Amino acid sequence: MIEIPPELAASHTQHSGARGRAFIAALPGLAARSLDRWGLRTDGPPMHGMVALVLPVVRADGTPAVLKLQPADEETEGEPTALRAWGGAGAVRLLDHDPTTGTMLLERLDPSRTLARHPDTHEAVLVVAHLLAHLTATAAPPGLRRLSDLAQSLLDRAPKALEQIPDPATRRLLADCAAAVREVVDTPGDRLLHWDLHYGNVLAADRAPWLAIDPKPLAGDPGFDLLPALANRFDPADIPWRLDALTDVLGLDPARARAWTLGRVLQNCLWEIEERGPAAELETEVEIARRVRGWSPG
Repeated sequence: MIEIPPELAASHTQHSGARGRAFIAALPGLAARSLDRWGLRTDGPPMHGMVALVLPVVRADGTPAVLKLQPADEETEGEPTALRAWGGAGAVRLLDHDPTTGTMLLERLDPSRTLARHPDTHEAVLVVAHLLAHLTATAAPPGLRRLSDLAQSLLDRAPKALEQIPDPATRRLLADCAAAVREVVDTPGDRLLHWDLHYGNVLAADRAPWLAIDPKPLAGDPGFDLLPALANRFDPADIPWRLDALTDVLGLDPARARAWTLGRVLQNCLWEIEERGPAAELETEVEIARRVRGWSPG
Protein backbone atom coordinates (compact mmCIF):
# COMPACT_ATOMS: atom_id res chain seq x y z
CA MET A 1 0.00 0.00 0.00
CA ILE A 2 1.32 3.43 -0.99
CA GLU A 3 1.39 5.94 1.85
CA ILE A 4 0.02 9.32 0.78
CA PRO A 5 2.01 12.30 2.13
CA PRO A 6 -0.25 14.36 4.43
CA GLU A 7 0.88 17.61 2.79
CA LEU A 8 -0.35 16.38 -0.60
CA ALA A 9 -3.70 15.37 0.86
CA ALA A 10 -4.04 18.77 2.55
CA SER A 11 -3.22 20.57 -0.71
CA HIS A 12 -5.92 18.72 -2.63
CA THR A 13 -8.47 19.30 0.10
CA GLN A 14 -7.67 23.01 0.28
CA HIS A 15 -7.74 23.66 -3.46
CA SER A 16 -10.28 21.12 -4.74
CA GLY A 17 -12.55 20.29 -1.81
CA ALA A 18 -14.59 17.12 -2.22
CA ARG A 19 -13.07 16.40 -5.63
CA GLY A 20 -9.60 16.59 -4.13
CA ARG A 21 -10.52 14.32 -1.24
CA ALA A 22 -11.94 11.78 -3.69
CA PHE A 23 -8.71 11.83 -5.71
CA ILE A 24 -6.60 11.26 -2.59
CA ALA A 25 -8.87 8.43 -1.45
CA ALA A 26 -8.51 6.70 -4.82
CA LEU A 27 -4.76 7.33 -5.12
CA PRO A 28 -3.44 4.15 -3.39
CA GLY A 29 -5.55 1.97 -5.66
CA LEU A 30 -4.52 3.94 -8.75
CA ALA A 31 -0.86 3.59 -7.77
CA ALA A 32 -1.19 -0.16 -7.26
CA ARG A 33 -2.89 -0.66 -10.63
CA SER A 34 -0.29 1.48 -12.40
CA LEU A 35 2.61 -0.43 -10.84
CA ASP A 36 1.02 -3.68 -11.98
CA ARG A 37 0.16 -2.35 -15.46
CA TRP A 38 3.76 -1.49 -16.26
CA GLY A 39 5.50 -4.18 -14.21
CA LEU A 40 7.11 -1.72 -11.82
CA ARG A 41 8.48 -1.96 -8.30
CA THR A 42 8.86 1.00 -5.99
CA ASP A 43 12.38 2.23 -5.34
CA GLY A 44 12.29 4.87 -2.63
CA PRO A 45 9.94 7.14 -0.70
CA PRO A 46 7.16 9.04 -2.50
CA MET A 47 7.75 12.61 -3.64
CA HIS A 48 5.12 15.24 -4.32
CA GLY A 49 4.40 18.81 -5.29
CA MET A 50 1.12 20.64 -4.88
CA VAL A 51 -0.78 18.25 -7.17
CA ALA A 52 1.11 15.13 -8.22
CA LEU A 53 2.35 12.08 -6.35
CA VAL A 54 5.67 10.91 -7.81
CA LEU A 55 6.91 7.42 -7.05
CA PRO A 56 10.49 6.36 -7.80
CA VAL A 57 10.23 2.99 -9.54
CA VAL A 58 12.29 0.42 -11.42
CA ARG A 59 11.05 -1.17 -14.64
CA ALA A 60 11.19 -4.88 -15.31
CA ASP A 61 14.43 -4.45 -17.27
CA GLY A 62 16.06 -2.63 -14.34
CA THR A 63 15.69 0.89 -15.77
CA PRO A 64 14.98 3.53 -13.10
CA ALA A 65 11.92 5.70 -13.75
CA VAL A 66 9.24 7.65 -11.90
CA LEU A 67 5.49 7.16 -11.85
CA LYS A 68 3.59 10.47 -11.83
CA LEU A 69 0.00 10.30 -10.63
CA GLN A 70 -2.18 13.40 -10.81
CA PRO A 71 -5.79 14.33 -11.59
CA ALA A 72 -6.66 14.36 -15.27
CA ASP A 73 -7.95 17.90 -15.72
CA GLU A 74 -7.37 21.05 -17.77
CA GLU A 75 -4.14 21.77 -15.89
CA THR A 76 -2.56 18.37 -16.58
CA GLU A 77 -4.13 16.88 -19.70
CA GLY A 78 -1.71 18.52 -22.14
CA GLU A 79 1.47 17.41 -20.35
CA PRO A 80 1.98 14.08 -22.17
CA THR A 81 1.26 15.77 -25.50
CA ALA A 82 3.97 18.35 -24.87
CA LEU A 83 6.49 15.80 -23.62
CA ARG A 84 5.94 13.65 -26.73
CA ALA A 85 6.44 16.69 -28.96
CA TRP A 86 9.74 17.51 -27.26
CA GLY A 87 10.85 13.88 -27.36
CA GLY A 88 13.23 14.25 -24.44
CA ALA A 89 15.11 17.17 -26.00
CA GLY A 90 15.30 19.80 -23.28
CA ALA A 91 12.66 18.09 -21.17
CA VAL A 92 12.12 14.91 -19.22
CA ARG A 93 11.36 11.92 -21.45
CA LEU A 94 7.87 10.38 -21.43
CA LEU A 95 8.18 6.58 -21.34
CA ASP A 96 4.48 5.67 -21.26
CA HIS A 97 1.10 7.19 -20.53
CA ASP A 98 -2.34 6.00 -19.44
CA PRO A 99 -4.77 8.39 -21.16
CA THR A 100 -7.71 7.21 -19.05
CA THR A 101 -6.21 8.28 -15.73
CA GLY A 102 -3.54 10.74 -16.87
CA THR A 103 -0.83 8.70 -15.13
CA MET A 104 2.61 9.00 -16.71
CA LEU A 105 5.76 6.89 -16.60
CA LEU A 106 8.75 9.22 -16.91
CA GLU A 107 12.50 8.88 -17.00
CA ARG A 108 14.07 9.44 -13.61
CA LEU A 109 16.06 12.63 -13.16
CA ASP A 110 17.92 13.73 -10.02
CA PRO A 111 15.51 15.54 -7.66
CA SER A 112 18.37 16.46 -5.34
CA ARG A 113 19.98 18.56 -8.10
CA THR A 114 17.51 21.30 -8.92
CA LEU A 115 18.25 24.64 -10.53
CA ALA A 116 16.52 26.27 -7.55
CA ARG A 117 19.60 25.38 -5.51
CA HIS A 118 22.11 26.75 -8.01
CA PRO A 119 24.19 29.38 -6.21
CA ASP A 120 24.50 31.75 -9.20
CA THR A 121 21.19 33.41 -10.08
CA HIS A 122 22.40 34.81 -13.39
CA GLU A 123 23.65 31.40 -14.48
CA ALA A 124 20.28 29.92 -13.47
CA VAL A 125 18.47 32.54 -15.57
CA LEU A 126 20.62 31.64 -18.57
CA VAL A 127 19.88 27.94 -18.10
CA VAL A 128 16.14 28.70 -18.17
CA ALA A 129 16.63 30.97 -21.18
CA HIS A 130 18.40 28.28 -23.22
CA LEU A 131 15.84 25.66 -22.24
CA LEU A 132 12.99 27.97 -23.26
CA ALA A 133 14.73 28.78 -26.53
CA HIS A 134 14.83 25.09 -27.35
CA LEU A 135 11.36 24.17 -26.06
CA THR A 136 9.53 27.07 -27.69
CA ALA A 137 11.18 26.36 -31.05
CA THR A 138 8.65 23.52 -31.34
CA ALA A 139 5.28 24.26 -32.93
CA ALA A 140 2.41 23.53 -30.57
CA PRO A 141 0.60 20.27 -31.38
CA PRO A 142 -3.16 20.43 -31.98
CA GLY A 143 -5.53 20.25 -29.05
CA LEU A 144 -3.61 22.28 -26.47
CA ARG A 145 -4.96 25.31 -24.67
CA ARG A 146 -4.28 28.47 -26.64
CA LEU A 147 -2.94 31.82 -25.48
CA SER A 148 -5.46 33.55 -27.75
CA ASP A 149 -8.34 32.23 -25.64
CA LEU A 150 -6.57 32.88 -22.36
CA ALA A 151 -5.64 36.45 -23.31
CA GLN A 152 -9.20 37.28 -24.31
CA SER A 153 -10.40 35.87 -21.00
CA LEU A 154 -7.95 38.16 -19.17
CA LEU A 155 -9.32 41.18 -21.00
CA ASP A 156 -12.91 40.16 -20.27
CA ARG A 157 -12.24 39.66 -16.55
CA ALA A 158 -9.94 42.63 -15.94
CA PRO A 159 -12.51 45.47 -15.60
CA LYS A 160 -14.41 43.79 -12.76
CA ALA A 161 -11.21 42.80 -10.95
CA LEU A 162 -9.68 46.27 -11.25
CA GLU A 163 -12.72 47.75 -9.51
CA GLN A 164 -11.72 45.81 -6.39
CA ILE A 165 -8.24 47.35 -6.13
CA PRO A 166 -8.32 50.18 -3.58
CA ASP A 167 -4.99 51.78 -4.55
CA PRO A 168 -5.34 54.06 -7.62
CA ALA A 169 -1.69 53.64 -8.68
CA THR A 170 -1.95 49.85 -8.63
CA ARG A 171 -5.23 50.04 -10.51
CA ARG A 172 -3.66 52.21 -13.22
CA LEU A 173 -0.64 49.92 -13.49
CA LEU A 174 -2.77 46.81 -14.02
CA ALA A 175 -4.91 48.74 -16.49
CA ASP A 176 -1.66 49.36 -18.39
CA CYS A 177 -1.04 45.60 -18.32
CA ALA A 178 -4.44 45.01 -19.88
CA ALA A 179 -3.74 47.68 -22.50
CA ALA A 180 -0.48 45.92 -23.39
CA VAL A 181 -2.36 42.63 -23.89
CA ARG A 182 -4.88 44.37 -26.17
CA GLU A 183 -2.01 45.42 -28.42
CA VAL A 184 -0.86 41.83 -29.05
CA VAL A 185 -4.00 39.74 -28.52
CA ASP A 186 -4.58 39.38 -32.26
CA THR A 187 -1.11 37.80 -32.77
CA PRO A 188 -0.89 35.27 -29.93
CA GLY A 189 1.72 32.96 -31.48
CA ASP A 190 1.76 29.21 -32.06
CA ARG A 191 4.84 27.92 -30.20
CA LEU A 192 4.76 25.17 -27.59
CA LEU A 193 5.09 26.93 -24.23
CA HIS A 194 6.05 25.29 -20.95
CA TRP A 195 4.11 27.95 -18.96
CA ASP A 196 5.70 27.10 -15.60
CA LEU A 197 9.48 26.97 -16.09
CA HIS A 198 10.62 28.23 -12.71
CA TYR A 199 13.94 27.10 -11.28
CA GLY A 200 12.39 24.28 -9.25
CA ASN A 201 11.07 22.73 -12.46
CA VAL A 202 14.57 22.22 -13.86
CA LEU A 203 16.44 19.09 -12.74
CA ALA A 204 19.83 17.63 -13.54
CA ALA A 205 20.22 14.36 -15.44
CA ASP A 206 22.98 12.03 -16.55
CA ARG A 207 22.20 12.57 -20.22
CA ALA A 208 21.97 16.38 -20.05
CA PRO A 209 23.07 19.04 -17.57
CA TRP A 210 19.52 20.33 -17.07
CA LEU A 211 16.05 19.24 -18.20
CA ALA A 212 12.61 20.78 -17.77
CA ILE A 213 9.83 18.96 -15.92
CA ASP A 214 6.16 19.53 -15.14
CA PRO A 215 4.97 21.63 -18.10
CA LYS A 216 1.52 23.20 -18.19
CA PRO A 217 1.58 23.44 -21.98
CA LEU A 218 0.05 26.27 -23.93
CA ALA A 219 0.15 27.27 -27.59
CA GLY A 220 1.32 30.85 -27.89
CA ASP A 221 4.04 33.49 -27.89
CA PRO A 222 7.29 32.66 -26.04
CA GLY A 223 7.13 36.05 -24.32
CA PHE A 224 4.39 34.60 -22.13
CA ASP A 225 6.92 32.12 -20.71
CA LEU A 226 9.37 34.63 -19.18
CA LEU A 227 7.73 35.63 -15.90
CA PRO A 228 8.79 32.67 -13.68
CA ALA A 229 12.45 33.54 -14.30
CA LEU A 230 11.72 37.09 -13.10
CA ALA A 231 9.51 36.31 -10.12
CA ASN A 232 11.52 33.45 -8.60
CA ARG A 233 14.60 34.52 -6.62
CA PHE A 234 12.90 37.90 -6.79
CA ASP A 235 15.24 40.88 -7.05
CA PRO A 236 13.59 44.02 -8.47
CA ALA A 237 16.91 45.58 -9.46
CA ASP A 238 17.85 42.46 -11.46
CA ILE A 239 14.74 42.43 -13.65
CA PRO A 240 16.24 44.51 -16.52
CA TRP A 241 19.28 42.20 -16.71
CA ARG A 242 17.07 39.12 -16.70
CA LEU A 243 14.80 40.52 -19.41
CA ASP A 244 17.83 41.41 -21.54
CA ALA A 245 19.25 37.90 -21.11
CA LEU A 246 15.98 36.09 -21.77
CA THR A 247 14.99 38.09 -24.85
CA ASP A 248 18.51 37.90 -26.26
CA VAL A 249 18.83 34.12 -25.91
CA LEU A 250 15.30 33.49 -27.20
CA GLY A 251 15.63 36.06 -29.97
CA LEU A 252 12.41 37.83 -28.97
CA ASP A 253 11.11 41.21 -30.04
CA PRO A 254 11.44 43.32 -26.86
CA ALA A 255 8.11 45.11 -27.31
CA ARG A 256 6.18 41.85 -27.68
CA ALA A 257 8.09 40.24 -24.82
CA ARG A 258 7.22 43.24 -22.63
CA ALA A 259 3.54 43.05 -23.59
CA TRP A 260 3.16 39.32 -22.98
CA THR A 261 5.11 39.50 -19.72
CA LEU A 262 2.75 42.24 -18.52
CA GLY A 263 -0.09 39.96 -19.59
CA ARG A 264 1.33 37.18 -17.45
CA VAL A 265 1.54 39.58 -14.50
CA LEU A 266 -2.09 40.52 -15.12
CA GLN A 267 -3.05 36.84 -15.12
CA ASN A 268 -1.40 36.29 -11.73
CA CYS A 269 -3.06 39.39 -10.29
CA LEU A 270 -6.51 38.34 -11.53
CA TRP A 271 -6.05 34.94 -9.91
CA GLU A 272 -5.20 36.64 -6.61
CA ILE A 273 -8.02 39.18 -6.77
CA GLU A 274 -10.64 36.62 -7.75
CA GLU A 275 -9.50 34.35 -4.91
CA ARG A 276 -8.99 36.95 -2.16
CA GLY A 277 -10.77 40.11 -3.30
CA PRO A 278 -9.50 43.50 -2.08
CA ALA A 279 -7.23 41.72 0.43
CA ALA A 280 -5.12 40.21 -2.38
CA GLU A 281 -1.39 40.66 -1.90
CA LEU A 282 -0.03 42.02 -5.16
CA GLU A 283 3.21 43.71 -4.07
CA THR A 284 5.60 41.45 -5.98
CA GLU A 285 3.47 41.40 -9.13
CA VAL A 286 3.04 45.17 -9.04
CA GLU A 287 6.78 45.74 -8.67
CA ILE A 288 7.51 43.38 -11.56
CA ALA A 289 4.94 45.16 -13.73
CA ARG A 290 6.46 48.53 -12.87
CA ARG A 291 9.97 47.34 -13.77
CA VAL A 292 8.87 45.56 -16.95
CA ARG A 293 6.85 48.57 -18.13
CA GLY A 294 9.87 50.82 -17.65
CA TRP A 295 12.39 48.35 -19.10
CA SER A 296 14.65 49.72 -21.82
CA PRO A 297 16.53 46.87 -23.54
CA GLY A 298 20.26 47.15 -22.91
